[in-house]
Amino acid sequence: MSTKPALVFGSDHAGLALKRVLQKRAEELGYTVTDVGTHDEASTDYPDWAHRVAAQVVAGQGWGVLVCGTGIGMSISANRHKGVRAALCGDVFSAKMTRAHNDANVLCLGARVVGEGLALEIFEAFLAAPFEGGRHQRRIDKIEPNAS
Repeated sequence: MSTKPALVFGSDHAGLALKRVLQKRAEELGYTVTDVGTHDEASTDYPDWAHRVAAQVVAGQGWGVLVCGTGIGMSISANRHKGVRAALCGDVFSAKMTRAHNDANVLCLGARVVGEGLALEIFEAFLAAPFEGGRHQRRIDKIEPNAS
């Protein structure tokens, strides 16, 4: 029996409203939610939030969910952290496959790219998809530069 990972959320000002929608859904689904910010609509820099979430993921605090205008900046910033596999997803299939084949531990979304309904579908697909292991684990082991 598997347990649900805690979810660590972060967003910049552009992703704030969608982040709140996703957090509410996560709580409805029984996930423990932590929000590292931002908490208001004042302009802010996406790397600050991506690094905070990534640090918690690396520390084993759960999976991350990052939202900015496009999701691109968040995914680039989060992936700078060893052990983070942040995936920018704009469709349900990609969300399922990044969990199944890449064991992604951070979901990135673009609030200005996907609407609320699609974002919720992507989010739920990401949470529900199990990692398949096997040959995919071998490939994940090769992601880090010093992998054998």
